[in-house]
Parts: sequence; C-alpha cells; structure tokens
Amino acid sequence: MEWLSQILHINWLAVLLAFVSSMVIGFVWYMPAVFGQRWMAAIARTEKELKALDGGAAIWVPMMVAAAASSVLLAMVAGALELDTPLEAGLFGFVAGLVFRAGGHVIHNGFAGRATAVTLIDSGHDILALTVAGLIIGALP
Repeated sequence: MEWLSQILHINWLAVLLAFVSSMVIGFVWYMPAVFGQRWMAAIARTEKELKALDGGAAIWVPMMVAAAASSVLLAMVAGALELDTPLEAGLFGFVAGLVFRAGGHVIHNGFAGRATAVTLIDSGHDILALTVAGLIIGALP
C-alpha cells in the first residue's frame, strides 16, 4: 500500500493551486471569445440553451471532484516517479493529458459521431490543464 504513503506526502498547496488553475483554464478556454463559440457550434448548442440546462450542482460538483481528483493523482504519480521539477512534472502532465484525456475524447467522440472540433477543443483544454497542473506540482514538490 505504498500509494497510501504517497497521499501523506502530497504538497496540498500545490494540489490546490493545480486544481484552481484547471478551473481558471476551463473558464477562459470556453469563453465565447476564445473557443466557446466554436465549441458551441460543434455541439450544435447556443449559449442560451446551455445556460437554460437544469443541472446546477449536478453539473458543477462532479466536474470539480474530477478536476480535484486529477490534481491529487497527478501529485501522487509525480511524487512516486520523483518528478521534482516543473519541467519534469509538466511534461508528465502533458503526456498524461495527451494519452489519457485526449485519447478518451478521440475514442468516445469518434463513436458518438461528434464533430472533430469538439474533440480538438476539449482535448486541447485537458492537455493544457494537466500540463499547467504538472508545472505547478513540480514547482512545489
């Protein structure tokens, strides 16, 4: 149960900052002026339709839990692999984002028949968010 000892040695400030960075990146990334307009067009929804979705906490809480869990896991793996610099942990975050997150988008969106733009926009967000999270975690080992 060495993974349990990894949890005890996590820098929780780094995890918190990595989590916050992913929230900020998501907010900016999906702004209409950045990629939001293209993303909404690709999913065939308008901003008005998205705002009218009834979900509230049912949408935000699971998303935030997943983002927090990603930051915790990234910190655990970076610690286990002794990725003690921003470059090392940031590169690992990039690779994890590319392989696991973007790979998942390619698979699921491909089979769902979603527009390629959805996959590219969502994958770009996830790769950037995990890379920045890795940089933060590596800077504060």
